[in-house]
Amino acid sequence: MLRQRTLKSLVSASGVGLHTGKKVRLVLRPAPPDCGVVFRRIDLATPVDIPARAELVGEARLASTLVKGGTKVHTVEHLMSALGGLGVDNVYVDLDAPELPIMDGSASPFVLLIQQAGIEQQAAPKRFLKVRKTVEVREGDKWARLEPYDGYKLSFSIDFRHPVIERSTQAVVVDFAETSYLKEIARARTFGFMHEVEDLRDNGLALGGGLDNAVVLDEYRVLNADGLRFADEFIRHKLLDAIGDLYLLGRPLLGAFSAHKSGHALNNRLLRAVLADAGALQTVGFERAEDAPAGVARLVTQYG
Repeated sequence: MLRQRTLKSLVSASGVGLHTGKKVRLVLRPAPPDCGVVFRRIDLATPVDIPARAELVGEARLASTLVKGGTKVHTVEHLMSALGGLGVDNVYVDLDAPELPIMDGSASPFVLLIQQAGIEQQAAPKRFLKVRKTVEVREGDKWARLEPYDGYKLSFSIDFRHPVIERSTQAVVVDFAETSYLKEIARARTFGFMHEVEDLRDNGLALGGGLDNAVVLDEYRVLNADGLRFADEFIRHKLLDAIGDLYLLGRPLLGAFSAHKSGHALNNRLLRAVLADAGALQTVGFERAEDAPAGVARLVTQYG
């Protein structure tokens, strides 16, 4: 059968938070079956565990932030994307600060950490959330939707009035039966605009941001000396974020996600709408890998 997966050993990394600017040490540890992803703030007098669940997203401006009582864990989406993209079900994430390290602005450093730790199968069946009906949320001209699909597919479109982004692809469709998360998604970095930086910092955001952990644009061009990793890196990063946000459902999805101009807040609204609809999701498993939809077994069992 398709089995749940965790890490073979613990692994750690250090960095700074994108928005708080605070130094942080991150430790990923193996976790038992059916545990899911659990963040632990070990810098507090009494450590606090916060499960990576959609209903615990309490802030969503420019990042997905988990909130439990007065305790927060900021910017979880890039690590969640890496865990989802590599099919890791159960892991403890220890932090000694309130925000995950931004690393290089993509999910790639987290992928490398997970590969360094190794992935092992567990004595429990992997469970999927199968989308049974279409659910959509809208906010002005922005929208996000989940609908039934025999596999896992994402489509996204953006609309940025900027010469560099306008020249790139502003719409993309990725079907994981045919696409490698590692090759096509993981390396895409977060991006931002110079004219917004001052306003963000006045509001206590982007305090740790810079050219080493984001694609930064002025009015006309990319300021990073090494340029872009993909011609359409902007839309690919939006997909990376969406994969991380969707993994906050707690299990891998069988379904199709599509969105236009969506961000963390609208993504979370969609997940809450799906969870509130008793008929929208069904938990399923597969006794044999060949019984799973095309590409799903490969997506959730590779990189072991």
